[in-house]
Amino acid sequence: MKLHLWLRPALFILVLLGAWQVAVFLHPGQLLPGPWKTGLGIADLTQHGLIVKYTVASLFRVTWGFFLAVVVAIPLGLIIGWYRRAEMALNPILQIIRPISPLAWIPIAILWFGVGDLAAVFLIFVGCFPPLLIGVINAVQSVPAVYVNAGRNFGLGPAGLMTKILYPAIVPRLMTGLRITLGVAWLVVVAAEMIAVNSGLGFLIVDARNAGNRYDLVVAGMVIIGVVGLLLDNAVRCLERAKALRWGFEEK
Repeated sequence: MKLHLWLRPALFILVLLGAWQVAVFLHPGQLLPGPWKTGLGIADLTQHGLIVKYTVASLFRVTWGFFLAVVVAIPLGLIIGWYRRAEMALNPILQIIRPISPLAWIPIAILWFGVGDLAAVFLIFVGCFPPLLIGVINAVQSVPAVYVNAGRNFGLGPAGLMTKILYPAIVPRLMTGLRITLGVAWLVVVAAEMIAVNSGLGFLIVDARNAGNRYDLVVAGMVIIGVVGLLLDNAVRCLERAKALRWGFEEK
């Protein structure tokens, strides 16, 4: 059964690769390389050890930026979601900051932190924090009142309600928010590495473009970014279905 689930996507990918190769063969003057040249580019990067080096650099920045956003957004979201006055005071600011693209912060990030890891981590944090915070606030406000009343009947105070009632109740929705936010973090780090740092998968694409128009390496970098993003998403999906969290999902 599991083999059957993997067979259809694999065949579809092969069909797409075949169509891609045929299109390049019919239009050889186009700059976009075919799957074969892209594969050779990936092999070249592997031979020089650049795939591991740049992937690790990107994951390092994503880990810290995403971690900082989680550490700040979850407790703050619990507090704002619980205290209506805090939401009324801070919601206008959140709604102003939320639509600002993380890329708009690049000049400020470079001004504050220079060109390096700190600038990229800051940009990832800025990209992840608003959507995750708003997701936590909405999740807290959607917790059924019967849960809160039951906690109060057992004598729980505000701190106890947050840690023993609200947080466990929002975990399923929180995992979905973390999955989406991690995807945002991966998008932001690639864009930030094209401007604010001199390593990582985003830098690989720009460097390959500038080094004699190596579009085979450009597309190879894009493929690697997609594969790593898929692996990160699958990792979070597996975490969603851990035994401690399985109660939040319907059995299929």
